[in-house]
Amino acid sequence: VPDVLNREAYDEVVQVSNDNAYVTARRFGKEEGLLLGISGGAAAWTALEVGRRPENAGKLIVFVAPSNGERYLSTPLYEEV
Repeated sequence: VPDVLNREAYDEVVQVSNDNAYVTARRFGKEEGLLLGISGGAAAWTALEVGRRPENAGKLIVFVAPSNGERYLSTPLYEEV
């Protein structure tokens, strides 16, 4: 963990499996027309999970996609496209 990390700037850390990141990135491409990268898929998966929590019912959940899928078009992430 880098010394410059401000641990007061976030509420929690969520670990996302590669499988969940890949599946979610592909899903957002097919269903939403968003070309996400692996990190973007992980962020989207986390947003969906946070949105499912009872305390977040009716709330708007927003996520930032830290990567787009353009550079992954020739990788296994989008080999089915």
